[in-house]
Amino acid sequence: MATIKVKQVKSAIGYPANQKKTLLSLGLRKISQVVEIEDTPSNMGRVRTVHHLVEIVK
Repeated sequence: MATIKVKQVKSAIGYPANQKKTLLSLGLRKISQVVEIEDTPSNMGRVRTVHHLVEIVK
């Protein structure tokens, strides 16, 4: 399965609890942290939920 790297670029402070939980479910806890996740529809849905807090790294 293909993987993608996701980097947290903005803090979750001031955003709804569901977005904070989504970041945690992706494995992101700190700004500038990069995680490698599988490129599945469920993971892409999570990334889409917090698209304003993360970026896809090549």
